[in-house]
Amino acid sequence: RMDDNSVKNMISPSQGVHIVLDSSFMPGETAIMVPHTKDGRVLFAIPWHDHALIGTTDTPLKEVVEEPEAFEEEIEFILETAEQYLHKKPQRSDIRSIFAGIRPLVKTEDTENTAALSRDHTIHIAHSGLMTICGGKWTTYRRMAEDAVNHAAMLGQLEERPCPTRNLRIHGHCEEAENLGDLWIYGSDAYPIRDLIRQQPDMMEKIHPDLPYTRAEVAWGVREEMARTLEDVLSRRTRALLLHAQGAIDAASGVANLMAKELGKDAEWVDKQVQSFCAMASRCLPNERGVS
Repeated sequence: RMDDNSVKNMISPSQGVHIVLDSSFMPGETAIMVPHTKDGRVLFAIPWHDHALIGTTDTPLKEVVEEPEAFEEEIEFILETAEQYLHKKPQRSDIRSIFAGIRPLVKTEDTENTAALSRDHTIHIAHSGLMTICGGKWTTYRRMAEDAVNHAAMLGQLEERPCPTRNLRIHGHCEEAENLGDLWIYGSDAYPIRDLIRQQPDMMEKIHPDLPYTRAEVAWGVREEMARTLEDVLSRRTRALLLHAQGAIDAASGVANLMAKELGKDAEWVDKQVQSFCAMASRCLPNERGVS
């Protein structure tokens, strides 16, 4: 719009919601795909970090907010559909965490239903030469980058060169990840985290009985992954909030105090971090929606 204010909106935002249950609802390692729900959508149930991840929804949005929240009807839809396929019927009180995200789908003139919109990305070239990439998703980010660079090179009439990143190993690449236990997600970084635990055995202590993360992972996040807030650690460097919202809230004070030692922060910083995180995390709790 800054380039050409006559351009129509290219994005049709759609909200997707997931709920997380404990693994008793989905024992084993086999995922489930429901290709046609009662309203024509697709539902997945996936074993995920010793939990069951179930979703998603496809709700058109008129307005986009920075912190999206699940609508009541989305939660009900997931529970009602999932009960037909899971090991046992989930209740609202069984939900460990609820979270929502927004898809930037490419808008079409003849489609109002976001579930029918493509998840692919498109590239728009303006008369001015401005190139805009729209749509896509996290799992296709490298393809999106490749297409964007190729189009930019073509527009700039640059000499073609082989892509040096096609077979580039990203940080953490490790051939033996399956042998790293709970630290497998860190790849090659698991080895220095293990060294940290050997040097300071108290770092092996879990941040909460119902979460798989240790004090060592908190310290590692601060020292090596630029974690600077409590939300960074519990929502981004680990999946604590996504796996068990109440567990993450209960762990907040202890994690904030450990971070304060690493960062040289005071008690006031700890209090502010805990208050801010707990206010945000409460939106992931089922009881915050009137359910006990």
